[in-house]
Amino acid sequence: MTAPLEGITVLDWTQWQMGPWATAMLADLGARVIHIENKETGDGGRYLKFPGVAELPEERSAYFEVNNRGKEGIAIDLMKKEGIEVMYRLVEKVDVFVHNFRQGVPENLKLDYETLKGYNPKLIYAAASGYGPKGPESMEPAFDMIGLARCGIMTMLGGPQTPPFTIGGAIADQMGGIMTAYGILAAIVARERLGVGQQVDVSHLGSMMTLQGLTIGMQLHHKQDLTGYFKTDREKARNPLWNHYPCKDGTWIMLGMLVPDEKWPIVCKALNISHLEKDPKFESIEKRMENAAELIAVMDDIFLTKTAREWTKILKDTGDVICTPVQTTPDLENDPQVKANDYIIDTHHEVFGPSKSLGLAVQLSETPGKVKCEAPALGQNTEEVLMDLGKLSWEEIEALKEKEVIL
Repeated sequence: MTAPLEGITVLDWTQWQMGPWATAMLADLGARVIHIENKETGDGGRYLKFPGVAELPEERSAYFEVNNRGKEGIAIDLMKKEGIEVMYRLVEKVDVFVHNFRQGVPENLKLDYETLKGYNPKLIYAAASGYGPKGPESMEPAFDMIGLARCGIMTMLGGPQTPPFTIGGAIADQMGGIMTAYGILAAIVARERLGVGQQVDVSHLGSMMTLQGLTIGMQLHHKQDLTGYFKTDREKARNPLWNHYPCKDGTWIMLGMLVPDEKWPIVCKALNISHLEKDPKFESIEKRMENAAELIAVMDDIFLTKTAREWTKILKDTGDVICTPVQTTPDLENDPQVKANDYIIDTHHEVFGPSKSLGLAVQLSETPGKVKCEAPALGQNTEEVLMDLGKLSWEEIEALKEKEVIL
């Protein structure tokens, strides 16, 4: 079957995570993605290691492998005018150009949208930044932690007395990458319908605000700060049936009943607390909210008598209660839903051998994507890309090598 982006070619002048993850998503959907790196230093993510974490063969970085899977790689010296001229040759033949350098860097190198659209009027040019293309801080650099701090999400985590709380896993970079891919896909559709190229701007700040769309949107409608409403202690959660509880053996269970009244009798039966069903303190959502701390303390003691999986089965068997065990990320590999939907897949890496990789979250019945788990070595495909896409002769390529323009 044909993948949805087969025939689309992407020049990926990105580094670290936000930009590379966006283009990895496009590669998963069938685009030909060519990752451009500095021939002397490479993408900084290529060398990022984590102290205390097992080393990979051939000094590969899992960080780089994940963010650059399925791509080809070329290495160019963009400080040389010949390197910029090579970029222009490539831009003429591609559909999408992506970068995540701060504003001013592409302009200084003459790799900005206004310059490149002169070589390819239908080019889709995506710029991923920290703060967006306008405003007093539009030229400021930003990494993941800066995105987390600026968007407000750190103040929404934990309980009312918890200080600003960070999230691991580079969530701002990841969300920024997702929104960058989203913007590029929208621009591809617009070009197919209207025949126009355009610039796509995405930022950490805007992406993380979108992630919190409900919270921020509600605050704007109500014209008040709702941080204290959303940020509550587990022991005092307003809706005890929309809360998580510690269970036996260190496991936890999450109850997910946003509209809980119809499930309250079933929960009471499953927990063997039917005597509380009609108790004036707990008989309605309003009363349970008023007396939440008392009810949660009772439920805490009961849940501690069995594991989360045991309680999940009891609750569902009693009456289809909406609940699930709270899982760790290593749990996902053996999750039957993850397996059934290929959210983690078996792959074969050219260096690591048999491996597992993150699958596709979006699955298309007629034009499915496909994961290619390897990331390219530095400059691995330089010659073939320049001959194929850039239409350079072997003599031109040799001359560029002699001048140390390409690797």
